[in-house]
Amino acid sequence: MNGKSNITRRIIHAALMLAVVGQACTFSLFSPPTLTPATPVAGEAFPTSTPYPVAQTTFVVTLPEPLQPNETLVIAVLDEVTGLSLNPQQYPMTARDTLTYAATLPIVYNSVVKYRYIRQGPALVFEDTSFNTAIRYRMHVANGPSEVRDIVADWDDKSYTRPTGSILGQIYNADTNTPVPNILVTAGGMQHITDSLGRFELTGLPAGTHQLVAYSLDGLYLPFQQGAVVASETPTLVDVRIKPTRFVNVTFRVSVPADTVPGVPVRIAGNILQLGNTFADLPGGVSTVTNRMRDMQLQADGRYAITIGLPVGTYIQYKYTLGDGFWNAEHKEDGAWIVREFIVPEQDVTLQDSIATWSTTRNSAPILFETTIPSVTPPGDILYIQFNTFGWMEPIPMWPLGNNRWAYKLYSPLNFLGDFSYRYCRNGQCGSADDNQTVGENPRGRIASTSLLGQDIQDNISSWKWYENPEPVSLVGSTINPRAVGFVAGVEYQSTYRPNFSYFAPQTFANTKAIGSNLAVITPSWTYTNISPLRFTTLPGQDPLWIDSAIMISQARNAGLNVAIFPTPHFSGTTDSTTSASTTFWLNAPRDAAWWQTWFTRYRAFAVNYADLATQTGAQFLILGGEAVTPALPAGTLPNGQPSNVPADVEAQWKAIIQDVRSRFRGQVFWAMPYTTSNVQTPVSFLKDVDGVYLLWSAPLTTNQTATKTDLTNEAGRLLDNEIAPLVNLLGKPIILAVAYPSAAGAPSGCISSGTGTCVDFASLSQPYADNPSVSLNLQTQADIYEAMLTTVNARPWISGFISRGYFMPVALQDKSTSIHSKPAADILWYWYPRLLGTVP
Repeated sequence: MNGKSNITRRIIHAALMLAVVGQACTFSLFSPPTLTPATPVAGEAFPTSTPYPVAQTTFVVTLPEPLQPNETLVIAVLDEVTGLSLNPQQYPMTARDTLTYAATLPIVYNSVVKYRYIRQGPALVFEDTSFNTAIRYRMHVANGPSEVRDIVADWDDKSYTRPTGSILGQIYNADTNTPVPNILVTAGGMQHITDSLGRFELTGLPAGTHQLVAYSLDGLYLPFQQGAVVASETPTLVDVRIKPTRFVNVTFRVSVPADTVPGVPVRIAGNILQLGNTFADLPGGVSTVTNRMRDMQLQADGRYAITIGLPVGTYIQYKYTLGDGFWNAEHKEDGAWIVREFIVPEQDVTLQDSIATWSTTRNSAPILFETTIPSVTPPGDILYIQFNTFGWMEPIPMWPLGNNRWAYKLYSPLNFLGDFSYRYCRNGQCGSADDNQTVGENPRGRIASTSLLGQDIQDNISSWKWYENPEPVSLVGSTINPRAVGFVAGVEYQSTYRPNFSYFAPQTFANTKAIGSNLAVITPSWTYTNISPLRFTTLPGQDPLWIDSAIMISQARNAGLNVAIFPTPHFSGTTDSTTSASTTFWLNAPRDAAWWQTWFTRYRAFAVNYADLATQTGAQFLILGGEAVTPALPAGTLPNGQPSNVPADVEAQWKAIIQDVRSRFRGQVFWAMPYTTSNVQTPVSFLKDVDGVYLLWSAPLTTNQTATKTDLTNEAGRLLDNEIAPLVNLLGKPIILAVAYPSAAGAPSGCISSGTGTCVDFASLSQPYADNPSVSLNLQTQADIYEAMLTTVNARPWISGFISRGYFMPVALQDKSTSIHSKPAADILWYWYPRLLGTVP
């Protein structure tokens, strides 16, 4: 049975238990807020309760086998604003025969409905794809009365063998005939987000007719829908042209309940990117993220307002919230969930709304959480609170009171009655930047209970995990030789991604600039979600969307940094530190001729996608290669040392990829090469086709536990002179040294013992992997290595750059990872970088 579906089922069961009635009592925490005078906005004003005409839509579904006598079938219409599994509207379906069921629903004209099928019996059973993965949702655009025909491929408790096919195609702008990235394409419950060439591939579809929908995540294009016939073992080729739309100003004005804490942020959670939707399965079943939503402004008349540019014709679902789409969101007077909707009109418009209540029940009064945090907390950090009722959910930012005190008033949903867990963390990174009392991915947490009476829970956080007592390093002055123009000094960010990272990106780039860097190396990703057949694409929630990466590049450039894009594949799997997901992927891959051809085709699309992004955003560098592709290189080997059986034309494949990238990107193309003796002594021949080498350096610098910085410097110099200098002479190309050493005992040896006779993978010491207690934290060791490496580089003018790898973007942690964020090693870079670049004497 599918584990993902089991989690979804538990969430739905818990959600269905929530009874809904409500009212709350009042607290006042804050000084009177500064009020913003109301600004008249041109355009029609109307309440969003205005009903829209509906289209009678019949959904007809074919099942893989008859239902059991004690089972029924329902169609669940999903709410992505609250959470896909948290507020479904379920409608019974009627049998037409033993395999065919139908239901007719009234759907708002021009709306986009998200839905899936569920068997109801002794347990809820959700439909799966033919790859045994959960279906997030199917989509239908209600352009008028219609009949929608679907085919269920599998259930999460049973798989079937049946003929399948695929739909391949490209999405184009109907006005300019140019390809469109960042479009969600779906059919049969399969989903794919288009790349820079507008390409999509939906595989494993049962043979038959499916509804193909192309949906713009930000509404910049009108949705497209058509039927597509899928034949067994045969791709159906489709070219789709979608119509761009324009923006109008939509002003939201809302009256809040009298018990709203004065001055706290009111936000709008909605179904498009601009309103906080991530289109991802986030912890606890939600899809919206608070710090990606828009904050409203408090007006002089006590209402809140905001004007947002929204695309004409887009179907908008939204709600007002003091948290996210689930926690502290508005409710109807009886406590029921509310999701508002409207179609963006042709002209500017003002929506007049009124919130009935923040609460869900009269049986549980609001709970006030007041928290004091350690004085060592970085001044720019934000305290978050995370709740656990049926799984830890997305953390919510608290409200600052000053003097290291924070507060948050929880209104809803509190209708589950009884105990629940909560915890605190910094910058939303629960599981990484935790209160020392509630550490890790799944702690018990602090305990609170609902009550008829209002509560004021006062907590004191005595210390933070990985930020207990930060101390600056003692710097020793050195004579530093300024380098020639073109030398780069910078930071490469850890490729792990979560949607709430983007909120902290501007501060990260400011910190990067503050240590004297001139280059930011951004590591966007796609994920391998299936080995055979191979699926490699953007996975929302794990990989940044096209627009997320574009915004981060713009922010880095606005901070005065040059930008390199280093596309980095991700591999589906657990955060188990013993065997990496990439190792599992390569060892389990079939690696026959057909599979390898598919792999190179997918990697080429990946490389071209980011070459196009680099061109469109003005990035200066593109870096290909890296540790993840080592088995795909000439004479490639698997993680266990066995040959990877690469095809005979492997050199030609890589040359073609580099040539394709160069045809689309005019900046500098570097190859990321992990340092090994064999790599530098027998480099791949296609290095002559790139502009330089980005040398991934974690080389052993000593075997002596008592080695001094001088010892480390001497060994680094020996390796560079004996192994890297000949490579520079051979290639005649620049070498950028990209350094990664963890802040852990044993790091200079290049092999930290796992305690089982093997070496710890340095990447496994990074967040969000669980802490490895066999590894000892040593911040000074990392600082000493950096000082030794920089001293070595200082004496070798033929090295063209120095990069610190693995910087953890969202929060400062003095953990065991390779990140230098707020560690003593960052102070070393702060001293060296400006002097190497000649910006400080």
